[in-house]
Amino acid sequence: MSFDDEQSPLVNTEKLQDLISYYKFPLILAALGAGLAIFSFSLVGKDMPADDGMVFSTEANSSASAQIKVDIEGSVLNPGLYEFSDGARIEDALESAGGLSDNADLDWIEKNINKAARLIDGGKVYVPARGEAKQTGSAFAVSENNLLGVTTGLININNASQAELEALPGVGPVTAGKIISGRPYGKIEELKEKKAVGDALFDKIRDKLTI
Repeated sequence: MSFDDEQSPLVNTEKLQDLISYYKFPLILAALGAGLAIFSFSLVGKDMPADDGMVFSTEANSSASAQIKVDIEGSVLNPGLYEFSDGARIEDALESAGGLSDNADLDWIEKNINKAARLIDGGKVYVPARGEAKQTGSAFAVSENNLLGVTTGLININNASQAELEALPGVGPVTAGKIISGRPYGKIEELKEKKAVGDALFDKIRDKLTI
């Protein structure tokens, strides 16, 4: 073995020591940085709350939580004041009141009450008994158009609400929206001219309308 070969381990060790001495401060800084990073992540992990069934508020939930009150009277099994979620329909109101009583005027209801119409806060649904509508005409109203779901006078197509229009037989949300979009009207016939309603529906509701 040569002299150079015997000295090579010593030379390598000296070189390694020189490198460590030269890069001592960068290595120390790197070690400190790594330590601080680990410490920071541990603190963040402790502060974060555990996810144990978080519930997020949505627009749909907010809408569903809104409550309205409606007075349901006449020929129903359980008349009275009821509370509903906003967006409930007349059909929901009738079901909540126990359904129709035996003396309810089914023919009149079929022709005049739109069960798909939305309820309004502070509104009223009155279901007449058989023969009551003929005897009293439109005298169910305390004031014109203030009862939801029955014909209580003529509906003014220039200022009726969406709910009032939907209470008309055969008028749903889309048609009510078209009627509102076509305002103002100078005469009832403009409902057809502006294509808010078709001929068949116009003939069905024309005697319930005014301007």
